[in-house]
Amino acid sequence: MLLTAEDIHKSFPLASGEAQPVLSGVSLTLAAGETLALTGESGSGKSTLLHLLAGLDRPNSGTVTLNGAALSGLPDAARAEARRKHIGLIFQQFNLIPSLDVAANLSFQARLAGRHDPEWCEALAARLGLTPLLSAWPETLSGGQQQRLAIGRSLAAKPPLILADEPTGNLDEDNAASVLALMLELTAETGAALVTVTHSPNIAAAMSRRLHLSRGKLA
Repeated sequence: MLLTAEDIHKSFPLASGEAQPVLSGVSLTLAAGETLALTGESGSGKSTLLHLLAGLDRPNSGTVTLNGAALSGLPDAARAEARRKHIGLIFQQFNLIPSLDVAANLSFQARLAGRHDPEWCEALAARLGLTPLLSAWPETLSGGQQQRLAIGRSLAAKPPLILADEPTGNLDEDNAASVLALMLELTAETGAALVTVTHSPNIAAAMSRRLHLSRGKLA
């Protein structure tokens, strides 16, 4: 298995000093190349679980294992290094770097991972319809163009795992369908596994598997 989460518990402190449980005993597995949708109502713990799978946070108990290594047990610097090398992240808010042009944003993650491939970045730009915009600034792009750039950035280093949090949440229906098709096409081409948090029935239906969170547990 590429990714395993076992008996994950996560809570957050309240102002009262009490702990608010968010995830209660969540376990899942993901094989290489598999696509998985995480669905559930707002507040069910979907984004929290995605952040734990990415090593952006640690569970209170339980383990997240990536490529056979216990990601959740690593110190902050080691988890950041694992993310750079093995995980591509796609966010609803795009999270592009405003001081870098399109070309530099596209190659940013691959350079951090030490796997920058100019030919692959050039091919990604063409596939994503970004070639005429490589010298443009992110703020000049449409929402759909920004999200395509964010997808390209996550795939530039060819990581084995892509984690996406509501990747089409800020897009209209036509752009959402186009971005979804590109994301699935490119992850399949690189052999990456994909986990996406989504409220969209269309995205959930396009994944090979779906898990539903309800009140911090898999239903």
